Amino acid sequence: MNNESYSNNNAYKISVEVTPNYIEEQSHPEQGHYVFSYTVTIINDGSKPARLLTRHWVITDAAGEIQEVKGDGVVGEQPYLKPGEGFQYTSGTMMKTPNGSMAGSYQMIADDGFHFDADIPEFYLLAPSTLH
Repeated sequence: MNNESYSNNNAYKISVEVTPNYIEEQSHPEQGHYVFSYTVTIINDGSKPARLLTRHWVITDAAGEIQEVKGDGVVGEQPYLKPGEGFQYTSGTMMKTPNGSMAGSYQMIADDGFHFDADIPEFYLLAPSTLH
């Protein structure tokens, strides 16, 4: 029984995991300059191959300042993921506060032309000094 035409939940399913890291050697807390990297793992858990077209990030610092980042692909690529395949990359951001959060989405297109978003779950950027 093939229900893909009635339910796209399993056909177009992308999971995203993010591991953030504080970059102490590039940060200058006395100047309000905190640098973070984050490693993103994107996995096609669906049954349709899909390409990542664009990204949309919302970065919020502890003062409530919001930066939005939109653009084509990730790290200069538009990865194509067959079912079960993954793609991993590392990027970074700078904030004026020692902590904040990021969330967003990737805009995808499946081989059948269906456009869909892959949500990037919110994660936190925390400089070690804020953990005490």
